[in-house]
Amino acid sequence: MTTSTRADRTPAVLVLEDGRTFRGRAYGAVGETFGEAVFSTGMTGYQETLTDPSYHRQVVVMTAPHVGNTGVNDEDPESRRIWVAGYVVRDPARMPSNWRSRRSLDEELAAQGVVGISGIDTRALTRHLRERGAMRVGIFSGPAAGADDDTLLAKVRRAPEMAGADLAGEVATEQPYVVPALGGKRFTVAALDLGIKGMTPHRMAQRGIEVHVLPASATAEDVYALAPDGVFLSNGPGDPATADLTVIQEVLGRGTPLFGICFGNQLLGRALGFGTYKLKYGHRGINQPVQDRATGKVEVTAHNHGFAVDAPLDEVSDTPFGRAEVSHVCLNDNVVEGLRLLDRPAFSVQYHPEAAAGPHDAAYLFDRFTSLMEAQRA
Repeated sequence: MTTSTRADRTPAVLVLEDGRTFRGRAYGAVGETFGEAVFSTGMTGYQETLTDPSYHRQVVVMTAPHVGNTGVNDEDPESRRIWVAGYVVRDPARMPSNWRSRRSLDEELAAQGVVGISGIDTRALTRHLRERGAMRVGIFSGPAAGADDDTLLAKVRRAPEMAGADLAGEVATEQPYVVPALGGKRFTVAALDLGIKGMTPHRMAQRGIEVHVLPASATAEDVYALAPDGVFLSNGPGDPATADLTVIQEVLGRGTPLFGICFGNQLLGRALGFGTYKLKYGHRGINQPVQDRATGKVEVTAHNHGFAVDAPLDEVSDTPFGRAEVSHVCLNDNVVEGLRLLDRPAFSVQYHPEAAAGPHDAAYLFDRFTSLMEAQRA
């Protein structure tokens, strides 16, 4: 990625790997950037989306037409930086208005070197991605946008694909750190950082859990040196087929309570012997309907995933760690949204229960994790 300071009305062009182009204006930094084009259906929470490490190497298209209305504050980021590779909006706010706002979204994108584009038909782009699937894309603005279409398309097609990408180590913490329990400490949890969001350990801390966040490269010895009551597998970017499953298999073998979300759900699935596959265009947004198959309850949930677990929906499966079943399913397309072991204290979901920036329907999953640790201790 190359960037420079943006000037008003700077021309920009978005080029998809199948050759379709959209012309608009620069938004954020000026230069060029590449990634996988995906769309997010959330109408709010753009700051949390931008700082979610799961979006590493993705160019996010916002389906909501008006973006940036509340500006950027210093309280809502989910990590230390913006992770999206590029940002696409139709109608950016000309002036943010919110009592917590410290600067505009355009200014924040420019300050962090994130190349974006505005003023294009994001509905047409989203419909194209729904029809053709997520694909590589480039955004070019300023002098970079002046090259001919064939030259820009060749650059896009040289960019790496998401399938086969091993990215968790690029976004995870390099050093362990601790998020202390709020109130009295009840449990110790070792959380593998595969791209964790800041709100996730906070939700556990609210339940009396001291969370030790470990690098993605942590070993089973690192995990059990903490004498944990439970192990947590975070969300994160990339292809789950590239991940090392040794630590997860060790945790399952010892029978330590385990809870995984998003990328962690995919890794649990692979550790159990299920496959994973790339979805056509994925699930991204804060309005995805999921059914808890045990209770029949429908939850509105926050998603960001382009891969899914390939497990049978209507039967109990035998795995190396006992029986397993699909616990949650997406009501839009029947994609597996959760797994549960019947003979060991382990479960996972394919979405984000930490509810940043909402909704709050899935907060009970942290209580379920707490209950597993209580039962194991008893």
